[in-house]
Amino acid sequence: METNVNNVAHVLSEALPYLQNLNNKTIVIKFGGNAMIDEKLKNSFARDIVLLKQVGVNPVIVHGGGPQIGLLLEKIGKKSEFINGMRVTDSETMDVVEMVLGGLVNKSIVSLINKNGGRAVGLTGKDGGLIRAKKMHITRKTPELETSEIIDLGHVGEITSIDPSLIVTLDQGDFIPVIAPIGVGDSAMSYNINADLVAGKIASVLGAEKLLLLTNTPGILDKNQNILTGLTIDDIDKLKTDGTIYGGMLPKVDCALDAVNSGVKTAHIIDGRVEHAVLLELLTDKGVGTLIKS
Repeated sequence: METNVNNVAHVLSEALPYLQNLNNKTIVIKFGGNAMIDEKLKNSFARDIVLLKQVGVNPVIVHGGGPQIGLLLEKIGKKSEFINGMRVTDSETMDVVEMVLGGLVNKSIVSLINKNGGRAVGLTGKDGGLIRAKKMHITRKTPELETSEIIDLGHVGEITSIDPSLIVTLDQGDFIPVIAPIGVGDSAMSYNINADLVAGKIASVLGAEKLLLLTNTPGILDKNQNILTGLTIDDIDKLKTDGTIYGGMLPKVDCALDAVNSGVKTAHIIDGRVEHAVLLELLTDKGVGTLIKS
């Protein structure tokens, strides 16, 4: 019994310098992966966010919702199509995206945080002109074509600007912003935007202390499957060159690098499958993922 008490005391004592450093600082967290689906993980995430706000940290949540969008599209008999990992989004699909991201998923996160004692407010990028966007076009080469083919993804957007004033107002009022990655363009056109990119851009504009990206992996692993952390921009470049960082991890790493290069102190790619991953990464020496710094 005494050992358990001592362990708890040690953990609380270990957290003190981290809490002091984070007091009144903004942390942007991209919430996604298993952490958004597993009920136990969802609840531990909500408790982490409420605790952080209680001790003087300003968390800002950006969430995805790809699996939930796919499920509803399947229910209405509409097939999901992806190009380069991005969902082709026609007008009908965009309606579903707005319903799922701005409604179902967003409000379920808000409700869970509020149930645990927080004061969360759900937003999309359309609220208060938070996220301005434009249509994204991608190009790809095929063996049959001598020139590049321009692909129209429909309502898939890229960010043109962020107006953080609404987020700042909510933070100052002790609210927790929960943001769905939907932007607005000319003629009030809605756009579906990658949640990692939205989180990174918001972190940069807010001058956040940290950007956390929750994933379904332990973090960046070396070739012996050991977690790498405390990485600099030069370290990342070497790991990309030698093939250690590849595939689906590349976009997350690039997002983290963009944030760090834009003034965010550190970016963290963490394992959202671990209970209380956010607190463990922020308030303990060991953490549960990869830290990237300038």
